[in-house]
Amino acid sequence: MTQFSVLDLVPVREGGSVGDALTAATDLAKAAEAAGCKRFWVAEHHAMEGIAGGATSVVLAHIGNATSTIRIGSGGIMLPNHTPFQIAEQFGTLDALFPGRIDLGLGRAPGAGPELQRALRKDLHRAAEMFPQDVVELMALMKGEGAIHPTPGRGAEPEFWMLGSSLFGAQLAAKLGLPYAFASHFAPDHLDAALELYRRDFQPSEACEKPHVMAAMNLFVADSEDEAEYLASSQLQAFVALRTGRPGKLPPPVKNFRDSLPAQAQAMLAHIGQASAIGTPATARETVESFVVRTGADEIVFGGSTYDAAARIRSLELAMDALQP
Repeated sequence: MTQFSVLDLVPVREGGSVGDALTAATDLAKAAEAAGCKRFWVAEHHAMEGIAGGATSVVLAHIGNATSTIRIGSGGIMLPNHTPFQIAEQFGTLDALFPGRIDLGLGRAPGAGPELQRALRKDLHRAAEMFPQDVVELMALMKGEGAIHPTPGRGAEPEFWMLGSSLFGAQLAAKLGLPYAFASHFAPDHLDAALELYRRDFQPSEACEKPHVMAAMNLFVADSEDEAEYLASSQLQAFVALRTGRPGKLPPPVKNFRDSLPAQAQAMLAHIGQASAIGTPATARETVESFVVRTGADEIVFGGSTYDAAARIRSLELAMDALQP
């Protein structure tokens, strides 16, 4: 049976604060737990005024204290921004606080532009090249291998995941025998090829005996198709702003937003939105089920930022009611 989870960017809304965003994320996590979701993941982004999940492990600690059963984790930690030892300590701490509930999803992208390299005092290009070695080092640190032992961290047992939006992550996940999550909610181009490669080349490990796939979708569900499209328009505006070099806080929804755009922008949104379920509960169920058939995904993780935090909770509840037997 397909399992469902939530990915949150901790969006900062126009007219809102970072504190409001963190409160909304916590409320969403509690709603996801009550609705029967398996995981609640937070994504690491930096230097973006509309996204407040940069200190991912800190956000997860807060969410962990507000929940009790749902798995919490990173979707993901961009390892080139850090050292393996630092992440071992951070997620070792989370594992000690919330044993049996921590996921550690790892990605290779830095999560921001060149200015981040200066701020972090790191050569991010070089760090990205070292990503496979750093993943192996991080796993070894938690197993207690090597001359130095992180405390906390040594002996921690988070569930490791490899994240990706290209063939690289699929290859590495297959080689290391890790579950694989594909970012199809914003980068759908290589979805089918990446999953085929991952399953074909997968090497069983202690952590994962057989290939295990999670695919991401955008989700906006409401009582009517028009209302769902209205809710989605905030994220659609954010996509357009990001792709045109004008990122900012999450804007209020706009009716008929797609129709107001030039053809090129409409085509861009249609392309990005290939992995999106927007509509009534029945429509969303049909779209999600078709996507599961296409991908063979073991799990689906739902993203989709709404300006009204309560509307996202209701969207998730409507979807989960429709999807669960």
